[in-house]
Amino acid sequence: MSVPAEIVTASDARAPRHAWRLCVAPMMDWTDRHCRYFHRLLAPDARLYTEMVTTGAVIHGDREHLLGFDPVEHPVALQLGGSEPGELAAAARIGEEFGYDEINLNCGCPSDRVQKGRFGACLMTEPARVRDCLAAMREAVAVPVTVKTRIGVDEHDGEEFLHRFVETVAESGIDALIVHARKAWLAGLSPKQNREVPPLDYARVERLARAFPQLPVVLNGGIVSADDACARLQCFDGVMLGRAAYQTPWLLAELQQCIVPGRGADSRRQVVAAMVEYARAQMQRGVRLQAVGRHMLGLFHGCPGARGWRRHLSENMHREGVGPELLAEVLSRVGEIAPRRSPQQL
Repeated sequence: MSVPAEIVTASDARAPRHAWRLCVAPMMDWTDRHCRYFHRLLAPDARLYTEMVTTGAVIHGDREHLLGFDPVEHPVALQLGGSEPGELAAAARIGEEFGYDEINLNCGCPSDRVQKGRFGACLMTEPARVRDCLAAMREAVAVPVTVKTRIGVDEHDGEEFLHRFVETVAESGIDALIVHARKAWLAGLSPKQNREVPPLDYARVERLARAFPQLPVVLNGGIVSADDACARLQCFDGVMLGRAAYQTPWLLAELQQCIVPGRGADSRRQVVAAMVEYARAQMQRGVRLQAVGRHMLGLFHGCPGARGWRRHLSENMHREGVGPELLAEVLSRVGEIAPRRSPQQL
């Protein structure tokens, strides 16, 4: 399977449309700097996103701890949570100074904590405010400014509502729109349920993309295989993977080969070897092995020995004094590793 060869560049965008072909979603407690380093080894051309960081934390918190990243992570985007244009502009400026390649506004998170801060999915009911926030961010920085949203929220789930929301926020001049193809329920469902219970509606997002042809649209939600992702690229400017990329990370290597053949990791063993060196460097800075190794538990999903890899790593990486050699030791217990599928098989 292949993706279309022709790539259209938006004339007024700060990045070409193909910049968002393959993205890894911002995921709280998951996509920290160690996770992103690991994912970069698997997919050199993927666009990686941070966990959501609030404007208050960026402006007043420990910026190096919150925003620091390894240069190898480029291209990497900072996702912000906030609802005040001035604060978002200031936080975006700080993110750009730290070297981020994109600033993204969260308009999709349904958690209670986020709602209390008046940001996330609840902002979908205030499109003019979102437009003003994005316009302030875009004026403050030279890098692309994007927004991640849902197809609706609570009882506001009609197609007209979604199109009106996008029409309004697009007035800010945003560079791309990332759409999770589920609505959000702000009451009655947990964040986990909001990722699973509301039905996916890819057709609605496809109609939205057709209605706004000048705006790059990235599809998010429910994509679990390379075949599915490549098929969606026939209709969208990009795909964004969340839980599937984290729980079965080799999927990123398969998609990398589908999108840019010849680039990316050749084998899981090669990735483990690189992560041993990365973990060694991080541990010299005081980072525990568990902080790095926890993101690698799904690397051998579907391979002989995968269960042993997960179990032995889980049981030992938290132990006091354990070093990066544990990764190599656990790897030796894994059976024969299935080869990566070729692009033709995708």
